[in-house]
Amino acid sequence: MTKSKFITVDSLSFQGINEDAELIPLMTPEDEEEINKEDLPDCIPILPLRNTVLFPGVVIPITAGRDKSIKLINEANNGDKTIGVVSQKEEEIENPSVNDINRIGVVARILRVLKMPDGNTTVILQGKKRFEIDEFVEEEPYIKAKIKEVAEERPANDNQEFKAIIDSIKDLALEIIKESPNIPSEASFAIKNIESSSFLINFVSSNLNLPVDEKQKILEINDLSERALVTLRYMNVEFQKLELRNDIQNKVQHDMSQQQREYFLHQQMKTIQEELGGVSHEDEIEEMRQRSKDKKWNEDVKKHFDKELSKIQRMNPQVAEYSIQRNYLDLFLDLPWEEYSTDKFDLKKAKEILDRDHYGLDKVKERIIEYLAVLKLRNDMKSPILCLYGPPGVGKTSLGKSIAEALGREYVRISLGGLRDEAEIRGHRKTYIGAMPGRIIQSLKKAGTSNPVFVLDEIDKLSVGNQGDPSSALLEVLDPEQNSEFYDNFLEVGFDLSKVMFVATSNSLNTIQPALRDRMEIINVTGYTIEEKVEIAKQHLLPKQLVEHGLDTKHLKIGKVQLEKIVEGYTRESGVRGLEKQIAKVVRYAAKNIAMEEEYNVKITNEDIVEILGAPKLERDKYENNDVAGVVTGLAWTSVGGDILFIESIISKGKGNLTITGNLGKVMKESSTIAMEYIKANAEELGINPTIFEKYNVHIHVPEGATPKDGPSAGVTMLTSLVSLFTQQKVKKGIAMTGEITLRGKVLPVGGIKEKILAAKRASIKEILLCAENKRDIDEIKQEYLKGLKFHYVTEMSEVLDIALTKSKVKNAKKF
Repeated sequence: MTKSKFITVDSLSFQGINEDAELIPLMTPEDEEEINKEDLPDCIPILPLRNTVLFPGVVIPITAGRDKSIKLINEANNGDKTIGVVSQKEEEIENPSVNDINRIGVVARILRVLKMPDGNTTVILQGKKRFEIDEFVEEEPYIKAKIKEVAEERPANDNQEFKAIIDSIKDLALEIIKESPNIPSEASFAIKNIESSSFLINFVSSNLNLPVDEKQKILEINDLSERALVTLRYMNVEFQKLELRNDIQNKVQHDMSQQQREYFLHQQMKTIQEELGGVSHEDEIEEMRQRSKDKKWNEDVKKHFDKELSKIQRMNPQVAEYSIQRNYLDLFLDLPWEEYSTDKFDLKKAKEILDRDHYGLDKVKERIIEYLAVLKLRNDMKSPILCLYGPPGVGKTSLGKSIAEALGREYVRISLGGLRDEAEIRGHRKTYIGAMPGRIIQSLKKAGTSNPVFVLDEIDKLSVGNQGDPSSALLEVLDPEQNSEFYDNFLEVGFDLSKVMFVATSNSLNTIQPALRDRMEIINVTGYTIEEKVEIAKQHLLPKQLVEHGLDTKHLKIGKVQLEKIVEGYTRESGVRGLEKQIAKVVRYAAKNIAMEEEYNVKITNEDIVEILGAPKLERDKYENNDVAGVVTGLAWTSVGGDILFIESIISKGKGNLTITGNLGKVMKESSTIAMEYIKANAEELGINPTIFEKYNVHIHVPEGATPKDGPSAGVTMLTSLVSLFTQQKVKKGIAMTGEITLRGKVLPVGGIKEKILAAKRASIKEILLCAENKRDIDEIKQEYLKGLKFHYVTEMSEVLDIALTKSKVKNAKKF
């Protein structure tokens, strides 16, 4: 018997509430006789019940949630309060039809209707007589049917067998109530006070722990004696189950100490795990031991593992430390100890892969091939630490992936940008809650080999937090002399990283810790020329964007001329990330027209480029020739590549003051001061009247004052600008220059030459003036990219002035 039904029936039938809040006594034989005399209505509304069966005389609460049921109850409650109650054949049916309900049910009287807070309606029903549906009359708004009474075959009053069955039912019900801890003892009073035999049978049948279809079969039995016998049979089965369950519990609980209790629980858990297809605690440990036999450990690591394994054997699986220890041993077993992938030594194939994935970058690819060559010859070389340094978008990260493919190694990438916790590199101590190994060990576990290609992305963007300095933690990782015994706090033993090939990427070297930078081999990945960008767009970017947008070459074609127009007019960068965005915009234009079934040019023209991308935005970089003295074009390096800048000088009457504007840094201000002092010291040789320095003020300005500018490469440009101003001589058309000067007039070499040369080509410069020592930088650039450029190599400022100035006066030249 179920707990809820006994309580429900007890509170409603024994202490039941009617509409006037009066006590409803249990059904007596007189009440039963009176109900039997009542005539059933010919037509009655039918209420289907989903998960219960109502028996005659029994009071039960029903929760109605279906709209049809609520409407039926409300109308019946306002009428004669009589309805027909039947059970559904299938509980899952939400809206039962006439074919989904049983034909035999019970006429019920509505005792009370309660509105619940959740919107449902709870109705308290009392069963009266059984009926059988004769004919369905209506299905909407709810089912109505013509019914007929189902006669009940009762035994004679002197039937001793029937009386014995009834006594057995009552006695057995009392025993069940006594043995079951879930049924309140008050229910026994209800059983003892039932006088009617048929009501006792119905009361007990209603509370049996049986499926709905079994209860319906009991309800449909016409012979009361047979129904009593079937009920008694079900009660016996339930009582035997109850006795068996209680007997097992008594045996287990008898004289059980705390240790025995824990053992029993462990055994139960083991049995449950085995039944569910899992493994027990002992089986897990044995499995770990078997796995450890296949590991290529040295003696120290093996001893450490065995010690930790014996520690988990002594642990209680229920304590929190058990899961930490198990995770620790799992990590030990999952790490690729001395497991290496076989390197590919086909250098020609490796070069093909590098050339396929990256256009240009010859120095980088040459260095990688050199590494492969040495590794092929020695086969035991410790992996170098390469740092690819250059502006964004030049392919540093993707180059690491190509290196892994060329070597035939696994590829692992860790983004270090913004990392400020040392434990991310070295891991946490495993005694802490939530402890886990560092990213290095985690990534090796993921790679499955001890010699992957490890890309440490954005190593210059490591930061320092309250939890330590991650860049200092990387010192051990990136030192070939130390990382053969890399110590992770979680792992607690050394792991060999000497065979891992680390490739770091960086946009700036200034923010990398000096000791860390010293451990890496810096490879400068410079920007691309216009020609290189066009080839990259043609070979890589355009095909990639076509695939990503669901198109192919038959839907869109962009010629070299148009690609060059996009590069020159819409991108201002050393890399190709911005270029890819512009190409994606053109591809989206084609995709939109295809989707909207509109006409467009499959072969994109220059006019289409302007229509799609707008007017060119970056043509201000073009060289601006003028006939004004004191204006010179300089070359500058920026974090996104090379650029040109214009230095202007002007003179006005005053007391010889020097003014410098344009948001310049200290180095450029010093360069202008040096240039001015050099001119004063060499005024006669330069053909300048020394008296003008006392009568005129000089103003030097670098346009675009909102942009900060600094660097040791504008000295020659400022000197040329001032000499042009004082002598009123034109600067040669189409020339640009870069270099630093000394007070003695020496020209010093500067860096960033390739980026500056690319900027000059973008600006249509024809001649470039450089320090003679920078010739080595020019020699490293492919000659095909230097077409159309003329280089002047100088060592003295006098050479700069001889080349840069035309010796012809500007129109309306000032006389000093």
